[in-house]
Amino acid sequence: MKNLKLTLGGAALATLTAMPLWAQDAAAEAAPVVNNAFIFNTLLFLIGGFLVFWMAAGFAMLEAGLVRSKNVSMQLTKNIALFAIASIMYWLVGYNLMYPGDAWTIAGWIGGFTPAVIKGDIAPDAAYAVGSDFFFQLMFCATTASIVSGTLAERIKLWPFLAFTVVLTGFMYPIEASWQWGGGWLSAAGFNDFAGSTLVHAAGGAAALAGALILGPRIGKFGKDGRVHPMPGSNLPLATLGTFVLWLGWFGFNGASQLALGTEADANAVAVIFANTNMAAAAGAVAAMILTQLMYKKVDLTMLLNGALAGLVAITAGPLDPTLFGAIWIGAIGGIIAVVVVPLLDKAKIDDVVGAIPVHLVAGFWGTMAVPFYTEGASFGAQILGFSAVAGFMFVVSAVVWAILKATMGLRPTEEDEIMGLDKAELGLEAYPEFRA
Repeated sequence: MKNLKLTLGGAALATLTAMPLWAQDAAAEAAPVVNNAFIFNTLLFLIGGFLVFWMAAGFAMLEAGLVRSKNVSMQLTKNIALFAIASIMYWLVGYNLMYPGDAWTIAGWIGGFTPAVIKGDIAPDAAYAVGSDFFFQLMFCATTASIVSGTLAERIKLWPFLAFTVVLTGFMYPIEASWQWGGGWLSAAGFNDFAGSTLVHAAGGAAALAGALILGPRIGKFGKDGRVHPMPGSNLPLATLGTFVLWLGWFGFNGASQLALGTEADANAVAVIFANTNMAAAAGAVAAMILTQLMYKKVDLTMLLNGALAGLVAITAGPLDPTLFGAIWIGAIGGIIAVVVVPLLDKAKIDDVVGAIPVHLVAGFWGTMAVPFYTEGASFGAQILGFSAVAGFMFVVSAVVWAILKATMGLRPTEEDEIMGLDKAELGLEAYPEFRA
């Protein structure tokens, strides 16, 4: 086949050179101009988008593995439902609210409330297909909601959670993300967040923290004497699979956030981001493994999984600029955070079923603050400002929404239903009907 292509190519060249000069000029003018940058940029968005979509499966498997078997179907239902809701809400209002262009209703703070339009003529100077950008950015929106799901597992009813998801994905996340990625006031203030340590992960962690405080812990989690009662997950192989799926999806999350693949420099940047992302995850896992051995005399698999995820969150704010060694120590500190913060939450009697608050909120803060070590022009002041604004906004608004839902719909099932398990109480079916625990 290779030789056939060469032969055909040679024949075509001979035919062209045999033409008169005027015919060659006419053929050249008739040949369509191909915008390779448009093609490769669009392809990057689409590949990155479906990799981040695959993270939805990772969250579902991680959460299903870390909750008790009587609540597995509920977690799976929440995860697929929240993604579907995010898809609709991000089209209906979120995308243009996040990327208002010249349609800021309050300059730099809130954009326009209009549905996304992805069809139409391609502008001559377009850098990518609008549909590919919409698809890619939607995945980030859905990821923010997935973070909340795991923290509040096993003691929140389905419909209040989904009502919160409507508000989060349609309004809360697009507004705070627009402050940076939409060209809003944080971008003007010099804040840096390449792929979302703050805008996605800390935002989701702050919403989860507000929910955990208002919702309260699971029945039996904390004893009257202050003791913490472990509630082991149902399926650690499934949780491990979920972590690997998330690790894979993160290459799209960070890599495609370069937002361009039309030049050699862009392609090289994506490659560097992939390598740094992987190294941070590896360092986070190793650091968590060593620390749990030192602290508890045994390696804790769940901490190892969260250590890898915390390393990924930590590198997300600035995955391009560090060296590989830089990615290692940034990720390692993320892994240490995942181990150290969990007992602190227990002491505060904050019940975080999957460890999302340490992984996404606290490691997200660390990753955001690590940016100035390697990124030229970044300042600690601007980073603190950005994190405080986003986390504060998400925490306060989430607390208000959770409080309204608690007063109107009610957040928790009855004590009897919670003890029986939400699979049977709310859904009428169980993930493991033959093996209940």
